[in-house]
Amino acid sequence: MHKYIIIYIMMALLAVVPAYGQKKKKNTVEPSTAWSLTEPLGQRVESTIDTLFEDFHRAAVPSMVSAAWATTGNYGAAGQNQIFFDRPFTSEFFMEDAIGAWLHSTTNHRFYNTRIPMTLLSYTFGGDKYSNQDRTRALFSGNVNRRLQVGAGIDYIYSKGSYDYQADKNFAWQAMGSYTGDRYELQTFFHHYSFTTLENGGITDDRYITHPADVQGGVTKVDNKSITTRLTAAQNSLESSHFYLNQRYKVGFYRYQRDSISDSIVSRTYVPVTSFIWTLDFKNNSHRFLNNNAAQDADFFSHRYLNANGTDERTKAWRLRNTVGIALLEGFNKYAKFGFSVYGTHEVRKFTQVLDTISALNLPDGTDGIDVMPATVPGTVTQNLVWVGGQLTKQRGSLLRYSATAQFGVVGPAAGEIDITGDLTTRFRLGRDSVSVRAYGYFKNLAVPYLLQNFVSNHYVWRNDFGKVKRLRIGGELTIPHTWTRINVGYETLKNYVFMDTLALPSQSTSPMHVFSATLHQELHWKILNWENAVTYQVSSDKQVLPLPQLAIYSNFYLKFLIARVLHVQLGVDGNYYTRYKAPNYNPATMTFYNQNSQDCGNFAFLNLYANFKLKRARFYIAYTHANGKIFGGNDYFAIPHYPLNPRRFQLGVSVDFAN
Repeated sequence: MHKYIIIYIMMALLAVVPAYGQKKKKNTVEPSTAWSLTEPLGQRVESTIDTLFEDFHRAAVPSMVSAAWATTGNYGAAGQNQIFFDRPFTSEFFMEDAIGAWLHSTTNHRFYNTRIPMTLLSYTFGGDKYSNQDRTRALFSGNVNRRLQVGAGIDYIYSKGSYDYQADKNFAWQAMGSYTGDRYELQTFFHHYSFTTLENGGITDDRYITHPADVQGGVTKVDNKSITTRLTAAQNSLESSHFYLNQRYKVGFYRYQRDSISDSIVSRTYVPVTSFIWTLDFKNNSHRFLNNNAAQDADFFSHRYLNANGTDERTKAWRLRNTVGIALLEGFNKYAKFGFSVYGTHEVRKFTQVLDTISALNLPDGTDGIDVMPATVPGTVTQNLVWVGGQLTKQRGSLLRYSATAQFGVVGPAAGEIDITGDLTTRFRLGRDSVSVRAYGYFKNLAVPYLLQNFVSNHYVWRNDFGKVKRLRIGGELTIPHTWTRINVGYETLKNYVFMDTLALPSQSTSPMHVFSATLHQELHWKILNWENAVTYQVSSDKQVLPLPQLAIYSNFYLKFLIARVLHVQLGVDGNYYTRYKAPNYNPATMTFYNQNSQDCGNFAFLNLYANFKLKRARFYIAYTHANGKIFGGNDYFAIPHYPLNPRRFQLGVSVDFAN
């Protein structure tokens, strides 16, 4: 613990020295620009550089990814968002979805434009030497000139976990670059990560958490690392490489500004009219599940189809996507009130799964404890898919902005797909302030991912013929800045919804389902007192297929003030709570969350005491997470059955923004 404190102090001092050495210069980090991209054409969306100190501690608490986060408990480990309107769609490589909250992607990747090189460093840690949790992040971005930018970064998570056999580590790195010229633009990145986690299958007896005296002969104090777990020799490994390249060539004209007296040219501005766009997107995924304990393998899982002496299997997939488009740009003259684009996408996918060695050897079913294979699944499959689409956007103007995208599948498994999304935002005056109203919605008729249709492994084999999933969502959002109020209300109808049933197998519900969701974000501020709240109410019409917590709350009460005009301070307590429901269980072999009908989870509070600080370019925090644990707010703190959340622990972190 002492080495962490020394590192923490040294990093804070390193931040202060260059800050004071450059105190006469302008701040070079915050005024710089950042942006992210939207698919499929790589449109730029204004973003921010993460230098805020408020709520800095929250990112280090694994159960607070959302107000209702179903998780195995450890930092960086598997989880699923139980706020349904915030839950991502199932991807083509579904094993990766469980750790999606900790990964970089096309939509959350940021590009930067800085006047001088920028380096962001952060290090967070907590727990003791048996349960320590560390995360190290570094990001560099620099401009060769005002048009060309390059950057790189690393993100390393290592967490032993509060309970036995749940350690995980994830090393991710990235390289990126962008060029913004009058006629030519380029945005590219490469992401790679390698993730490994031990799978303990949950604890053997929940009473170690809820009623420890009952299982310890009257002793109430629990050594969390001594609690027995259902698995002790299982682990998952995921690895992925992702290369993205977006290019566009803009055709237009120069608009000249002349001096009114001499009629000489003062400046010229290039006005693009049409863009020709090409996007290349390649991603390679690999998943491995390993369990060296044959007895536990047989006891934990219902079936063994390929090997009775343990499990060691791999599933691989890659895809190469090319998108070409033509865009008529918004604003090149006073009559061009919107932008319009058309595009086509071709994608090649290849899936490689474990081979059925039993059948290949012509061994009879039932040999040496091997179960009968319920279906035959090909080891390798290649798919070709084609979509065409169009996009209508208006992103300029203060009164009305909108975006609409329509995409249709025409070749391969995508044939017959429909994906239409849109949103519209307007503003109007209310008193001395403006109010924003946004309407959004989508209609999707999408094919079920291949691996949910065809899958083979030692414990799970399925071959399905699911119909396309139909989803219709409509909603609206009202934002009132002067009262710090935001209200979001939405309604969704789902047909042919695919879920993991109580046997941990994919199943399709043919009956229509409905989900209603309403979220209120309300803040109260008075001098140094601040209170922020997010309350979500949601109802699922079929709780057997889609169980959801009906009420989920995040609340944050804090004091915010300045010391000696240089030290920014945020002192407070935050936490979340959600009502009891049939929370999903977790399947280590497939890294999926599946339905169960035997145990309710929820109805507990998870509170954190924290202090966040910012001194010049250094941010740091001290937090006591789950401070109410075993004191008040409920001892039944299982986000999912048999996986308790982290107990009370101290956590610290520091982040330094260097402008070189």
